[in-house]
Amino acid sequence: MRNQRRYSMVAVLVTGALALAACGPGTSPSESAGGGASTAESAAPHSDLKIGVVTDVGTVNDKNFNEYTFVGAKEGAAAIGAAEPPVTVPKDSSEYASAIQAYVDQGYDIIVTAGFNLGVATTQAAHDNPDVWFIGVDQGPPCVNEEGLPDTTFACAGDAATLLPQFVALSYQEDQAGYLAGIAAASASKTGTLGAIGGITLCGPCIRYIQGFKLGAESVNPDIKLVVGWVTESDFVKAFNDPVTGKSFGEQFLQQNPDVDVLFQVAGKTGNGVLDAACEAGIYGVGVDVDQALSYPNAASCTITSATKSLVLAVKTDIGKIVDGTMTGGDDHWDATRDGIGYAPFHDLASALPADMAETLDAAFAEIKAGTLETCPDKCGDITTLQ
Repeated sequence: MRNQRRYSMVAVLVTGALALAACGPGTSPSESAGGGASTAESAAPHSDLKIGVVTDVGTVNDKNFNEYTFVGAKEGAAAIGAAEPPVTVPKDSSEYASAIQAYVDQGYDIIVTAGFNLGVATTQAAHDNPDVWFIGVDQGPPCVNEEGLPDTTFACAGDAATLLPQFVALSYQEDQAGYLAGIAAASASKTGTLGAIGGITLCGPCIRYIQGFKLGAESVNPDIKLVVGWVTESDFVKAFNDPVTGKSFGEQFLQQNPDVDVLFQVAGKTGNGVLDAACEAGIYGVGVDVDQALSYPNAASCTITSATKSLVLAVKTDIGKIVDGTMTGGDDHWDATRDGIGYAPFHDLASALPADMAETLDAAFAEIKAGTLETCPDKCGDITTLQ
């Protein structure tokens, strides 16, 4: 492969730098801060590998998938001594493929793409360019046919790990993050009725988020009621990239379910509209994937927490594993054991929750990490458990 020698050389440099740092003389904090270069500094890793990032539409500084994917790539590049990655922000979905191809044409070694919406374009590029590494954030496991091409029929007859050995598709244990959010939601509820709105019934991660949310809420109040709605059964754009539809759907949902006083959105940008509906109704909202009090400040006034994924950590870690030769293609799964999920701070709404809420959530996280707390039913990912 064209990059095999380059990866090997970088691995040697990184390993050598770490070994020298470990064997070198101790240094006091004051000596580290100034004066001559330390042994570790003089042997800092260096890499000529080229890393590029393609985000989803919008802006790179969105406090969401775009920004945290880019930050992860920058930290990963810095850790191996590579140049800071450039970032491309497509103007719309029609530019996904061309943006990725532009990096391929320029000889980039690792291409990182941000979010579920770029999954098909990234899978196609990985098929067409087997010598390039791809990291698809929140895109795993990819559904491919027997040739390794994207399978829009969802038959998924091909083994992506075998057919696309340099495509790393990051996935997360959404039910674990949902469980933590459910604890917070049930603790804030006064009516004992929660709501959850998912983007599309075909979305397994959405289902797992809500399954975990339900179990987490029931751990606080076994009699709590959860009402679930879905924006659509077939339209992915409406499900995840249509905040206007999200707001109108949220408003109708709350009109039909007036007892709901905490609403969990699991619908991407469409869910931003759901949070708007929650705020205007005077109830609390729970965000998804990232800290939505930051990513969507319009709804910060009512967003008590968010079920989060560790995007920066995952991207940075996998760049390092590609370089040291330990990365393999296929689904790269992030759960509590890898600190891959979590919950967002309560910001200005801490008073809506018990004073020991953070301690309660941290204790639950520790149990999840230890494997002593179940966060999903037996039929995990099966929508029938929510009906």
